[in-house]
Amino acid sequence: MTAARPSILYVTDLGYEAKGRRYCDEDIRLSGCLREDFDIALCHPLDAARLMGSFDAVVVRNSGPVLHYQREYDAFRALARQSGTRLYNPPTGRADMAGKQYLVELSAGGFPVIPTVDRGEDLGRLPRADEYVVKPKLGADSIGMEFVGRDRLGELGYGDVLVQPRIQFRYEVSFYFVDRDFQYALYAPRPERRWELERYEPGPGDLEFAQRFVDWNTLDHGIQRVDACRAPDGELLLVELEDLNPYLSLDLVAEGVRAAFVARMKASLRDFLGG
Repeated sequence: MTAARPSILYVTDLGYEAKGRRYCDEDIRLSGCLREDFDIALCHPLDAARLMGSFDAVVVRNSGPVLHYQREYDAFRALARQSGTRLYNPPTGRADMAGKQYLVELSAGGFPVIPTVDRGEDLGRLPRADEYVVKPKLGADSIGMEFVGRDRLGELGYGDVLVQPRIQFRYEVSFYFVDRDFQYALYAPRPERRWELERYEPGPGDLEFAQRFVDWNTLDHGIQRVDACRAPDGELLLVELEDLNPYLSLDLVAEGVRAAFVARMKASLRDFLGG
């Protein structure tokens, strides 16, 4: 008699319209691949709390910015914690899933990140710039982000926002990991076109740079995307560490790379479920 296959509730917002990305296409294809090894059911983020008790694990994928449904998301996490439901990624991440305060902490700790502060009295720690980027700590997908001149920095409502110098970087690059293991990298050679990505071959020190942040996050299971920019002096600086529901751009990688990623994710999920 064949043993029962693990069941997974795959959380995705197939209707969310993201600039330059097709959430629905990625999740339809990825969930289809996972169906080869698991019993899969797809659901909208707002239905996850009601349905998750019937599954062995919940995989949160392209569920959209949670600030659009923050109260429901907080209730979902609380219920999962109370019931012992396995969430993938586990809700213990120290990066974007907990807000962007980590950028302040990493900056103060000397990590290679874009200099970041969240208090008016710390503005002196930032290099002088023509413009500064102001981001909500609970922002996502550039929602609420604005550019301001130095003369406006004193007017900001500190506490809920971050401030960074606006860097005229060469390009942005993303490194994709499963369980702290590097899978592939993509970059946007034209800064004004963030989601027109191409294959990227990591140079000397690039993987060490990305691995440092993945290891700092201490997530033993799950998918992470390290977003960085190449500064004018050639240094890589962290933009964000996405550890909640990173879009994977799987349609842009070679078939062999995509197959290897899926195989690694399947192995991760089997290990996460206890073999």
